[in-house]
Amino acid sequence: MINQSIEYLTSEALILGISDIELETQNADYEGFCFQADGVSYRSRLAKKTPKKNGYFVVFWEKNESNTNQAYVYETSPTFIIIIVKDKHQCGYFKFPKEVLLKQGILRSQEKAGKMGIRIYPTWEKELNSSAQKTQKWQAPYFKQTSI
Repeated sequence: MINQSIEYLTSEALILGISDIELETQNADYEGFCFQADGVSYRSRLAKKTPKKNGYFVVFWEKNESNTNQAYVYETSPTFIIIIVKDKHQCGYFKFPKEVLLKQGILRSQEKAGKMGIRIYPTWEKELNSSAQKTQKWQAPYFKQTSI
């Protein structure tokens, strides 16, 4: 499954020159991996559609030295986190700078605990409740719809 996300990123020419791929086995269900491209570090995830709520879910955790799950740490996080969204005939990706994820309280810092999973809302998601609309609004500038 991981190859599908790598293939998507390269075949759509979203990111050129991918190298130093490190699979994250603890997040294999989300096709988790880290990589480099043109001297920039990335982490990638595949979001999952949830049957009872609008939007998609994606995990944002890693194991610490005690083998306990923790939210991604800002200081050691790659420069960008890419979230791929595929749903029937629609496809796209979010490319979040780590500074934005820190500001939104998603990455862990000394001031914030961070989050181990988040919901994302591509622009094609409609009829959202007010909380989801607010989330979609801050996420929208980082979303790009692509072909399948």
